[in-house]
Amino acid sequence: MAPLALVVAVFLAYSVPPYLTLDPARSRVPAPPGFAAHYWLLLAHIFFGTIAIVGVILQIWPWLRRTHPVAHRRIGRVYVFAGAIPAAVVAATIGAVSPFGPVVAAIDVVAALLWLCFTVAGWRAGRQRRFADHRKWMIRSFAMTMHTLMTRALSPLGFLLVMPRIDDKTQMILSAATVSGVLSVLTLLLLSQWWLDRKPKPASGR
Repeated sequence: MAPLALVVAVFLAYSVPPYLTLDPARSRVPAPPGFAAHYWLLLAHIFFGTIAIVGVILQIWPWLRRTHPVAHRRIGRVYVFAGAIPAAVVAATIGAVSPFGPVVAAIDVVAALLWLCFTVAGWRAGRQRRFADHRKWMIRSFAMTMHTLMTRALSPLGFLLVMPRIDDKTQMILSAATVSGVLSVLTLLLLSQWWLDRKPKPASGR
């Protein structure tokens, strides 16, 4: 938990400060032409996404779940309704008009919809006291919460893969963003499924 929390803290310390000034000129994501609300939707996504990523770190902390179940439930509600759901809805909206091209836009929308569906499925399973299903869906929701962080982490690999093949700087950036986005979604889905499958199954007669 400590290394994961440290990585998230470094990511937030790098990503959030430019948007605290409310200055569109400092945005790291260029606004598409004719979409004046883009910056403010981006701010909303960052606000809700910060709540989600901090909340989900607390939610997957085994000690907190085991010793403080009431806190786990309350933080879970904050994660779902003040974090993941609004962040995913806004992410799908601004992702659809991504300035990094139609492929990245499609990846962003798919990732946002997966995040939304996994989170809602996990919340419903918890409400219905299907705790095994709740755990599975929430692990997948956690994976999609990490999508932006994972995309940034894989960006150097994306550039290494496209640099020998593309000379134009703009096209290189678009291609690297596409590669890192695709690799992020695939990596997170595969890792979350591996985590779910790695636990030994109980004996049939138990």
